[in-house]
Amino acid sequence: MKKIFFVDLDNTIYFTKPNEQQLMGGLYAVLENQDLGISVEEYQMAKTEMLKTPFQKVAAKYGFKQTAIDNAVKYLVTGEVTEPLSTSEDYHYIKNLIGRKFIVTAGFLRKQTTKVKMLGISDDFEELYVVDVTTSNQTKKDAFEALIKKHKLNPEEILVIGDDAESEIKYGLELGLSTFLLDPENLHPNAKTTFRGKDLSELHKAAGQA
Repeated sequence: MKKIFFVDLDNTIYFTKPNEQQLMGGLYAVLENQDLGISVEEYQMAKTEMLKTPFQKVAAKYGFKQTAIDNAVKYLVTGEVTEPLSTSEDYHYIKNLIGRKFIVTAGFLRKQTTKVKMLGISDDFEELYVVDVTTSNQTKKDAFEALIKKHKLNPEEILVIGDDAESEIKYGLELGLSTFLLDPENLHPNAKTTFRGKDLSELHKAAGQA
């Protein structure tokens, strides 16, 4: 049975699309005052991708001008979420797991921290670990290793839960951890993972707590 859970935040505990205005409104306002160097159509596609992919990766993919990127990052470093966010309909499956729970997320420290606050879920988790993209080259693999060492965790008791096949799922498998890939749109049909689901209804079974 799994008793320790490393849980991703974005598009796992909550979904970005229903919370788009609270999360992205400020960034959109900054970007729309910049010369991005791309077409209106490309900007709309970039906005869609920003809901699931870190800003810097999207900006690089679409070729945003560097000045615009720098101005956006300045905003993002100090940006906060100040309005309530809604957890996913499946969040109760995570909340009701028996054991120790840790949020492991990557992004801007203040933004990620205030997301958790505005979701009202701080008391459901033992610790929030943010891989801060502005201050380190860490990955979630480093985060997992740090948590295992800090809390003297048994890897055999850990289940990694998340939606990113190339981040938490990949790194969890590399460390020999069990993984649950949440893939509601079947974006990663061929990804390696211990368990998978279009929702979290089978999560307790995967954890051996059914």
